[in-house]
Amino acid sequence: MTYRVRVGRVATLGEVPGPEVFYMSRFGEWLPLDINVGCIDGRPAGGGQGRVVLVNTGPPPDMLSYMNQVWREELGERAHISLSEPGGIDALLAGWQLTPEDVTDVVVTPLQAYAIGGVTRFPRAVVHVARRGWVDLLAPPEFDPRRRMAVPDAILRHLLEEAWFERRVHLLEDEDEIAPGIRTWWAGTHHRSSMAVEVDTQGGLVAFSDVAFYYENLEQNHALGILESLEECRRAYRRLRTGGARFVSLYDPATLARYRDGLVAGGDGR
Repeated sequence: MTYRVRVGRVATLGEVPGPEVFYMSRFGEWLPLDINVGCIDGRPAGGGQGRVVLVNTGPPPDMLSYMNQVWREELGERAHISLSEPGGIDALLAGWQLTPEDVTDVVVTPLQAYAIGGVTRFPRAVVHVARRGWVDLLAPPEFDPRRRMAVPDAILRHLLEEAWFERRVHLLEDEDEIAPGIRTWWAGTHHRSSMAVEVDTQGGLVAFSDVAFYYENLEQNHALGILESLEECRRAYRRLRTGGARFVSLYDPATLARYRDGLVAGGDGR
């Protein structure tokens, strides 16, 4: 099985201080960030049903004011999240000729509001999260006053109640497989819930992850600035560079310049 892979922007994060993107570097600079969503489409070329996997869902529209307040207090007025279109994730899907009901799986990396905010929109989807990240969310080593910035209350209730008892929450091991040709591995670095998602396509292997915000992070081996482990970052970058995957950034504004129509790779002859 090979897949068509797309990427699209759902929001922008304004600008953040340079050292958030590049470890101990770019002081005094402000760098723009996008919030992108990946789509792995395994439907037949002629139409019909098949696996449709989203990598992240964008931020929760009803929490933007709270999120912006937190970021402004920490980073300043230039860090300001806003939706690219009023319709958010639904508008992006419509541009791909998809509805929320078509989505069979959502992979969330990391467990943060800007990545998981639209997950309740998908009534059929299995939600895949790193087991390490799930444990860290529900049983952290110490109290985290910013838990709502990771998983907002309404989304956490949805995951623990409705989705959990419908068996639509899947905890991924450090090395796992979502479907034939779609694999995940725990990457750490940014958060305990950070993963890499690798996809087989006719154009070769494609990878999504939040361990690098800008392409230069990986291409120049310059560690992510906002990280929890420098050693995990080195290991993740080494694996991404040597594994033959084409890395697609979920945050670099250059992503939409590289893939102007959003199409990263075709599949099944498309």
